[in-house]
Amino acid sequence: MLLSKFVSQVDFNSYEEFSKSFKICIPDNFNFAYDVVDEIASATPEKVAIVWCNDKGEEAVFTFGQLKYYSDKTANFFKNAGIKKGDPVMLILKRRYEFWFCILALHKLGAVCIPATHLLTAKDIIYRNNAADIKMIVTVNEEEVIKHVEDAQEESPTLKSKVLVGGSRDGWYNFNSELEKADENFVRPTGEEATQNSDRSLIYFTSGTTGMPKMVLHDFTYPLGHILTAKYWQNVQEGGLHLTVADTGWAKAVWGKIYGQWIGGSAVFVYDYDKFVPKELLDVIVKYGVTTFCAPPTIYRFFIKENLSKYDFSKLKYCVVAGEPLNPEVYNQFYKSTGLKLMEGYGQTECTVALATYPWMEPKPGSMGRPSPGYDIDIVDENGNSCETGEEGQIVIRTEDRIPPGMFNGYYRDKELTSKVWHDGFYYTGDMAWRDEDGYFWFVGRADDVIKSSGYRIGPFEVESALLEHPSVLECAITAVPDPVRGQIVKATVVLAKGYTAGDDLAAELQEHVKRVTAPYKYPRIIEFVPELPKTISGKIRRVEIREQDKN
Repeated sequence: MLLSKFVSQVDFNSYEEFSKSFKICIPDNFNFAYDVVDEIASATPEKVAIVWCNDKGEEAVFTFGQLKYYSDKTANFFKNAGIKKGDPVMLILKRRYEFWFCILALHKLGAVCIPATHLLTAKDIIYRNNAADIKMIVTVNEEEVIKHVEDAQEESPTLKSKVLVGGSRDGWYNFNSELEKADENFVRPTGEEATQNSDRSLIYFTSGTTGMPKMVLHDFTYPLGHILTAKYWQNVQEGGLHLTVADTGWAKAVWGKIYGQWIGGSAVFVYDYDKFVPKELLDVIVKYGVTTFCAPPTIYRFFIKENLSKYDFSKLKYCVVAGEPLNPEVYNQFYKSTGLKLMEGYGQTECTVALATYPWMEPKPGSMGRPSPGYDIDIVDENGNSCETGEEGQIVIRTEDRIPPGMFNGYYRDKELTSKVWHDGFYYTGDMAWRDEDGYFWFVGRADDVIKSSGYRIGPFEVESALLEHPSVLECAITAVPDPVRGQIVKATVVLAKGYTAGDDLAAELQEHVKRVTAPYKYPRIIEFVPELPKTISGKIRRVEIREQDKN
């Protein structure tokens, strides 16, 4: 078992044993593409790595032997195009299977992979190109994306090469034809061209509530940190098929579509779609025999509105949820329909899974779970003092004694921002929470999202949970609106379930409902009904966008 090369102990009988004994062993000069993918390809070339399909009925299966073949050819193509160790390359590939050829090839070259969403405008691309000195962009053959890249070219002096997957265009490399003619043997570099553990491997641009996107930098040991994510939180199994719902432009993709899953022996399932249709996603989960599944709460909220009793979930063994807190009502309805408990987890682009409900733990719906092994996590007040049980504060990771494998190396080219969130042996996550008497952590909200009204502190999540218990509410987002008397008041932006009509009477009913199921002072004084909520492509609700709209 490949996993045993990288951990001191594989199997555990309790969370306590796991927390105490689990340890990741990091080899010298670890490179995931060579030391995991090529190792598996050498030992079992026919082992399935990727099962891919799209919403047009196309499908493909790739073995590890094929991944070695295609990643070697891609590495040779990139090398011939001038990409070398340390060069930053942006991948805008949605869920196309060529993403895996490219990221592995970049790892083999020691180049820096920068995944990005296809929603970027020319302005966004110019900023990223110049912030990271991007040398090459590889993108899908979609006119809007191509236009944005081309419009950014003139103001991007470091951008030397553009590569098109699935088509031809003047001024662009044709990925498919270049791949066809590239040499199929790529020899692992030695000497100065070989990768070191501390070399730059991945950069993710991640947006906060203010300022320009920051560059989260990871080194070549980062994939090993996701052993926790995949093997022990997502509970992937040898010979299984894991689906994480994520576009390759976001960090959630490397949480669930490559690193830890393959180390843990599971294949990954990729469903390439343009629009999320709950029924269609459920159909492919059943058709292809997905065994473990990870998605944001949004997906599960739509699932429970379907008739789940007509689906055969006999092969689906384990489901996890992350991205936002899970409302207990969603947990209860999904469990009632499927018999599967949703196991929550928490992390950031800056780390791997830091808190989770692990297999030996009984889930508490709405709780993030308990700290992962290797993560020394605390909740502190504004003065940096540890909070008592039940007291709200900010989640921090203590790093004075150890830095967990998979923790980021700081914000690239921004020492000031890095030292602002990571100093005196603490990494400040910016997320507010409290801890119960059993050591479970409960999310309150981003430090920027917590509402302060008439001296009370109100977490958006608890009000959203209350609203979601009402049958008329499909989705909702809680935000603060400035108020001259109370400082801030609570606003609910609500998407209604089918069969309900927006109006003053329903708004009043929802307000009374919240007063009954939670503290009365938390009820939303403003309710706005909308057809849909603003979201990131990964499904997270963009409360910042709602707040910005309210200012106008």
